[in-house]
Amino acid sequence: MEGHLAFDLHALTSRLDRAADRILEAECGVSYRRFLVLFMTDQLQDPTQRALAERVGVTEPSISRMIATLSAAGLLDVRRAASGGNRRGLRLTDDGRGLVRRCCALLEDRMTAIVEAAGVPYGIYLDYTARLLASPELE
Repeated sequence: MEGHLAFDLHALTSRLDRAADRILEAECGVSYRRFLVLFMTDQLQDPTQRALAERVGVTEPSISRMIATLSAAGLLDVRRAASGGNRRGLRLTDDGRGLVRRCCALLEDRMTAIVEAAGVPYGIYLDYTARLLASPELE
């Protein structure tokens, strides 16, 4: 379908997500969504379940289950927040940090190869992607 940028971007994102899921499951034994939870936990200043759910694009009950699974696997440390209440502090364990580093390197290598195999210069693709992500119209 030519000339339908919105659809094409959606289709590309879906295919890239599925490829990332296959790669990470096969090479690291983790789903792409669970990797994203770990990655975002490391990226956010003060990660909360609500912020992670929003960033990953899942419901709060879903993120709660993922956090419990990642904690049980020894990848995520979950503690009561110092501020009290029902908030919990989230941070990666050493194993979680190691897994995030491995997954990031693996995905970067594979995605670079995909972009370059399509004849698109990686640096230009990276620059255009960053510009689109920084667009205030997408806020």
